[in-house]
Amino acid sequence: MTRLERFLAQPLFSQFDAALILRREDMRYLSGYTGEGALLISREDKLLITDFRYIVQAEAQAPGWTVTESQRGNTLDTVIDLAREKGYASLGIEESHLTYAGFQQLSKGIGAVRFEDIGNTVEKLRAIKEPQELRAIAKAAQVADMGLRKILDFVKPGMTEKEVQIELAYQCGKLGSEGFGFEFIVASGPNGAMPHAVAGGRKIQPGDLVTIDMGCLVDGYNSDMTRTFAIGNVSDELKKIYDTVLKAQLAALEALGPGKNGKDVDAVARGIIAEAGYGDYFGHALGHGVGLMVHELPRLSPLIDMQLEPGMAVTVEPGIYVPDLGGVRIEDLCIVTQEGYLNLCSTTKELIVL
Repeated sequence: MTRLERFLAQPLFSQFDAALILRREDMRYLSGYTGEGALLISREDKLLITDFRYIVQAEAQAPGWTVTESQRGNTLDTVIDLAREKGYASLGIEESHLTYAGFQQLSKGIGAVRFEDIGNTVEKLRAIKEPQELRAIAKAAQVADMGLRKILDFVKPGMTEKEVQIELAYQCGKLGSEGFGFEFIVASGPNGAMPHAVAGGRKIQPGDLVTIDMGCLVDGYNSDMTRTFAIGNVSDELKKIYDTVLKAQLAALEALGPGKNGKDVDAVARGIIAEAGYGDYFGHALGHGVGLMVHELPRLSPLIDMQLEPGMAVTVEPGIYVPDLGGVRIEDLCIVTQEGYLNLCSTTKELIVL
């Protein structure tokens, strides 16, 4: 079955006449089109609505779809016109990706229509990757590994976090990354206590731990990896934190595999960190899916029951973050396989001293 056929085969599709897809990644997944606009899908019609700037692109990327130029440059106005023309009495929408103003516009414009939330139906389909998707993710991970290894010879005390971030992005671009799904995190010293620190003007100093969280983009698919390095000798407590995170990460990897519940894998790492006395300093989920988006389904989280299946690409990234001291995160990107998992990240996880 094609991706679109799998979407149309979802039981919820019997609850409405057509579905409106607005999230860009979902549009790309179902149609192949990478620009702006909307998809309006029924069992009879495959409509792609976009403006003048993207018409040629849409026709090239989405063969088999009826490409419609939006009137007055407003996508939702054209959706309204088409929905009224087709006589839709009910419309499936991605509620979390439609603004309140957009919903009001549709409600008033179409008139007597019933809306149904399709939730994350397309994202769930995206969670299990096809072979070509996995190849792109693996290539993106390979580029990230090569870029990170190059930067290890570059980092020196006295450099700013921003300088390291810029050089890393430059090296990854040279190696083949077509872009970046997120701004690389370079967090040194006490800034490492912020899981999503923004690289800034702080100068890297002897005795710091430096956490680098980065990923590359190949054929539209992301990778994600984190390593933490030492600048010279670090304190015994920082070494203990590093060893604890590494122990938790390795144990979680051993627990990873098909049929496992993401909540249970998370619990393995969380238990080790709590036993070491740092339970209050690990406040995020263990991992997340990676694909067209950097963060997508599945989740390895204490809050979500989700069974892992072969073909899923997921991160395993425990961390400890102690205010005023620093932090450690170690992250691998793995593919769930029939036998267990394949780790796409090859950069060593032993504590490297720069």
